[in-house]
Amino acid sequence: VLVDGVDAWVEGGEQPAVGGERAYLTRQHYAPDLVTEGAEIESFEYNPWPRWTYRLRSGVRIEHELFVPRGVPAVALRWQLVTDGRPDPRPAGRSGNTVPFRVRPFLSGRDFHALHHENSAFRFAAAAAGGWVTWHPYPDVPTVSAISNGEYAPDPVWYRGFLCAEERDRGLDHVEDLAAPGVFAWDLARQDAVLLFTTDPVAVARPDEDASAAFARLRSAERQRRARFAMPLHRAADAYLVRRGEGRTIIAGYPWFGDWGRDTFIALRGLCLATGRLAEARDILLEWAGQVSAGMLPNRFADAGDAPEFNAVDASLWYVVAVHEYLQAAGRSGGRPASRSDCIRLQAACKAIVAGYANGTRYRIHLDGDGLLAAGEPGVQLTWMDAKVGDWVVTPRVGKPVEVQALWLNALRIVSAWDPAWREPYERGHRTFGERFWNPEWGWLNDVVDPDHQPGAFDATLRPNQILAAGGLPYPVLDLERARRVVDVVETNLWTPVGLRSLAPADPRYVGRYLGGVRQRDGSYHQGTVWPWLLGPFVEAWVRVRGDTAGARRAARERFLGPLLRHLDEAGLGHVSEIANAAPPHPPRGCPFQAWSVGEAIRLDLVVLRTGDD
Repeated sequence: VLVDGVDAWVEGGEQPAVGGERAYLTRQHYAPDLVTEGAEIESFEYNPWPRWTYRLRSGVRIEHELFVPRGVPAVALRWQLVTDGRPDPRPAGRSGNTVPFRVRPFLSGRDFHALHHENSAFRFAAAAAGGWVTWHPYPDVPTVSAISNGEYAPDPVWYRGFLCAEERDRGLDHVEDLAAPGVFAWDLARQDAVLLFTTDPVAVARPDEDASAAFARLRSAERQRRARFAMPLHRAADAYLVRRGEGRTIIAGYPWFGDWGRDTFIALRGLCLATGRLAEARDILLEWAGQVSAGMLPNRFADAGDAPEFNAVDASLWYVVAVHEYLQAAGRSGGRPASRSDCIRLQAACKAIVAGYANGTRYRIHLDGDGLLAAGEPGVQLTWMDAKVGDWVVTPRVGKPVEVQALWLNALRIVSAWDPAWREPYERGHRTFGERFWNPEWGWLNDVVDPDHQPGAFDATLRPNQILAAGGLPYPVLDLERARRVVDVVETNLWTPVGLRSLAPADPRYVGRYLGGVRQRDGSYHQGTVWPWLLGPFVEAWVRVRGDTAGARRAARERFLGPLLRHLDEAGLGHVSEIANAAPPHPPRGCPFQAWSVGEAIRLDLVVLRTGDD
């Protein structure tokens, strides 16, 4: 985090246009709980990017817009006067008034998991030339540059005690100090105020461009780019597809996730395959193909100097599913199918995963004699229900978790098409799955069999993981009658308009609200909290058990997808959140921009619920 925000205001004095007052557009929240006064927000829109209209007490109206141009390390801001509901191109031509406008940027230079505090090492000094102002806050962080059509004046000062209310409510460090090195000045009666921050000036402005021209060019290009997407959700998907070195990857969520294996392969199916972005899917899958180690893929790429984290039993299996669906999509795309060399590399990675798991690998992951996959050791969280606080693994699920078996059987069936030797283990495991996981007393699937590697035991907790045996994967592993019963019990007990609960309300461990400090929140993360990404496999199963007819798809679109899409106007606007409260009205929680939530919504829209008349 380099530029945390700004203060923006209209200066007072004797200017008749602004009524003699200093009028702030921005509001700041300071400790212990003081919110500064700002102008009235008359309107707000977020399509195609955020745009506010402010009204001052004097009646002056100012529009502010902010956008991030795709592929450019920059953020672009503009403020302009508004007359009769429209930006005023020449206000000075109708009046002798001036509207002195000021912007003070706040800088830090911190990791996005930390906050910033006053210190003597921060460098306030700036280099100014040709409309550019450049700061280098600390030796080990990028240089920050700003180009504007205003005048910059140094005014170094610390602003202390910014209160981060969300961090406070989450039990985290929540008071921050920010460095304010100077102030930009304009007269809005004579020109719009344009300001662009960047770490790469060459990528922002051409040699012959001033700030206004660079802003106009980037704005026009970004508006055209965003207009090419069929739906706002498809445009949202584009934000998660990023470069990693020479390759491509998927960011799991903003603002605090990186690229994680499990999230990448689940999200890729919607973000890339459903939308026809096969080239990006290819690049991502090939990037990960070389990372297989003893059958496992890391759950995240290692940062410089760090060892990769191999702490997921399901990430590698989701990779096999993603490869299978990519090769299918490439084959029917009408264009050039996947090259022979790509097929060989991707299939080899999948075979290595299955062989590594079958032979035994980290964390006691191994093929058991019944054809199912056992996994887990005390103190390690291997499934997607991976919350851990200190040494406390909240939902350990050591043994044979139900969704891991569904993924394992899918992986065996997929790889057996390339190597028939895996057909027998698949058939053996498929038979055993029906015998071991179906719980006739409750009418649903056990969540874990052989828990803690105790043969013959089982955990019958009603959780959503069982839905992957009926939908969400290329090959269902349940017969139709049992799949229908699973779908019905999940809909009755776990479905909400924004996703599936992770635990049934009748369970004594159920927590209806995701609130409090780290231990309290992580303790409830998979104990009732709603997960939107699970709507993908649930709705696919719901449609399948109803014959996969056009009527069933239309009914599911109205009943399940419609309420989820209404969530796009909450939290991370235009996106789908990571989680939501289990208790009504299910307010969004967690990461407000989540890749697999967006990806599964798109997969539902374009693949699962597509009808012949679409």
